[in-house]
Amino acid sequence: MKQIERTQTGLRLEKRLLKVMKALAEHLDMPVAELVEGMALHAFEGKAPFSPATLEKIALLKQVYELDLSAADSHKLRETPDA
Repeated sequence: MKQIERTQTGLRLEKRLLKVMKALAEHLDMPVAELVEGMALHAFEGKAPFSPATLEKIALLKQVYELDLSAADSHKLRETPDA
């Protein structure tokens, strides 16, 4: 196992996206921060972070939390002025 040093960050995420990520992290029995780390490390290598079974779970969680965003939306998101 590799030794690392973590730092606290003030990450701001879309509300429904965070709900899905929290539920997924709970399902995978890990903290959200470790989920984000794993996703980033996979993305940096051009690898998919999730198995087909986990992707099915994500699809269900997206329905539960009414998350209708996709990767195509990632550079088009804007906060409402009162947020």
